[in-house]
Amino acid sequence: MENAKFSGCACPSRRALLRAFAATSVLVGAGALAGCGSSSAAASKGGSGSKLASIKARGALNAGVKKDVPGYGYYDPAARAYAGMEIDLCYQVAAAVFGVGYEEARERELVAFTDVTPKTRGPLIDNDQLDIVCATYTITPERRESWDFSTAYRTDYVGLMVKRRSGFRRIADLDGKIIGVSQGATTQGLIEQMLADEGIEASPEFLAFSGYPIIKSSLDAGNIDCFAMDRSTLAGYMNETVELLEPEVKFGEQQYGIATKKGSDLSAVVDRCVMDCAASGWLDAEIEKWGLV
Repeated sequence: MENAKFSGCACPSRRALLRAFAATSVLVGAGALAGCGSSSAAASKGGSGSKLASIKARGALNAGVKKDVPGYGYYDPAARAYAGMEIDLCYQVAAAVFGVGYEEARERELVAFTDVTPKTRGPLIDNDQLDIVCATYTITPERRESWDFSTAYRTDYVGLMVKRRSGFRRIADLDGKIIGVSQGATTQGLIEQMLADEGIEASPEFLAFSGYPIIKSSLDAGNIDCFAMDRSTLAGYMNETVELLEPEVKFGEQQYGIATKKGSDLSAVVDRCVMDCAASGWLDAEIEKWGLV
């Protein structure tokens, strides 16, 4: 345990403190998830076991989204509402499920939103608290074994955000440095694979955090040296004090899909909805609308 490093030391290192903080956030997230009861799971299945039937009976689609990724899913406290491309896409799915138009789905508020993290999104599908997760969820072969995914609606790449004053100019400069990543994300593995593929001699350390704002604030405070995540996610946290490190090095292709329960009758409806949105040009318009180009 990391606590052993603190014994007998009056001034713990920033790495030890950051590890302890990250570990605490894991426990907090796990505790919150453990509070989910099984009664909602039983209720959502309905008598026939049809996900579509239970959604219609409930009167709303339960969707897991991000609350801290501007452009994709962001909760505005002042407006008390979610906004972003993925929020709009959830309403398209609801329109398909309920057989109404997109605008009607919005007017009738046919989506009930729940903010999720990489650690919580899968379990919340499994226990039927959520019907879909539309939250920059990268499609991987391993995840397909546990959940159904729609056709990809967006492709992105991993970025490495550093402070302009850091003096870092090459990815190799991250040797021995601390990279902050999100818990449950694929980012660390993708960076390690890139280092091997590019023959870059660097062995950074990684610390996982429970949310993007925490990683950004840790970077600003100098507690970590790099904030690594999908580039369009990082775009929401860019300002004049930070920059992407070697942005011309493209790696870690991320294809986002909508996740549903494995074998659910909802899965095919969601996939058809995404394909229709792509074919009609609606997705391209949303990418431009939210500045994701």
